[in-house]
Amino acid sequence: MQTFSAVTLAVLLLISLSTTTDAHNITHILDKSPEFSTFNHYLTLTHLAGEINRRQTITVCAVDNAAMSALIAKGLSLVTIKNVLSLHVFADYFGSKKLHQITKGSTSTATMYQATGEAPGTTGYVHITDVKGGKVHFTPEDNPTQTVLYVKSILEMPYNISVIQISEILQSPEAEAPTSAPDLNLTSLLQKDGCKAFYDLLSTSGAIGTFLSTVDGGVTVFCPSDDAITAFAPKYKNLTAEEKTSLLLYHGVPIYNSMGMLRSSNGLMNTLATEGAKKKYDFTVQNVGDVVKLKTKVVTAAITGTVIDDEPVALYKIDKVLLPRELFKGTAEADEPAAAPKAAKKKKKAAKKGDNADAPGPDSSDDDYGGGDAADQTASSGGRLVASAFTVVCLALVFV
Repeated sequence: MQTFSAVTLAVLLLISLSTTTDAHNITHILDKSPEFSTFNHYLTLTHLAGEINRRQTITVCAVDNAAMSALIAKGLSLVTIKNVLSLHVFADYFGSKKLHQITKGSTSTATMYQATGEAPGTTGYVHITDVKGGKVHFTPEDNPTQTVLYVKSILEMPYNISVIQISEILQSPEAEAPTSAPDLNLTSLLQKDGCKAFYDLLSTSGAIGTFLSTVDGGVTVFCPSDDAITAFAPKYKNLTAEEKTSLLLYHGVPIYNSMGMLRSSNGLMNTLATEGAKKKYDFTVQNVGDVVKLKTKVVTAAITGTVIDDEPVALYKIDKVLLPRELFKGTAEADEPAAAPKAAKKKKKAAKKGDNADAPGPDSSDDDYGGGDAADQTASSGGRLVASAFTVVCLALVFV
């Protein structure tokens, strides 16, 4: 019985500590507070909940049902309500303590509304002011006369997510401007905004059918500019019909990825070309500052514009044709810097001779998240907790 108790206790400790690395779920957090049920419902209805859950460092400013009723009474479209609620999601962590210790008493923070690119200029920013008497005020950039009060903290997971209550809806003329429902017809979208040449290739090859069949379940399309297609034309002509189809499908991803999602995470992305193929046909998403890049091991393309970003369809313009390594192995060495492989060989030789230089580590740009130091420290501490728990298990087994 004593043996069983010791092992059970150690295992339970391991399980409980390992959960510190779990991601947050805004829907579950707000489910515990019925007074925020309307706010929670619209986060789900507008798909903002999913965006929030994918972010590593974030603050959600919730309002109660009475405040949401005032917003709904305005008769705004669902698309416009999404813009308004996006203004209530900050791309930084603000717990109660941080709100009352703001440097120089005032700061500005970017919101998810700003990150979508829908907010012109800096209208997607919110000013936060720590005033006398322990009060904190929130003011939208484009509505300087409004003062919204901090009410209380609902949940804090430093420095991952902070959910706080504010007194009323942040009113932004830009966010509340009438917004018509977007055109989600992929066929018409591909024929404008510089994607016409790419659309012509899709139509001629028949690959357009695969793209259209995935729309209902979600699709992300990376459309090379007309200039990029023109420059690539000589190589394209030399491909077989099957290779042309694979190349074109390589520019589609079978799930919806908003610009916010692409900017908040790095890593491998599967493509439509993988379906039924024996090869991987994937590429890596990398964030360099505010620029999202797609790296294929043969070429690196950058997203230069957004044609549509509304679930379930996202269509982005890129400055180069994506070349999969599976089709262009011979051009990889020519397109990639030759110095990188040589540098790696030199480091290996140095290690054999007893050189104390650090061995090459993984590229930090390939991390799953692009969060700040605080968030990284939180993740690291979670890993140490799991490791510690594992040690406890081992010790328990030894001393039993």
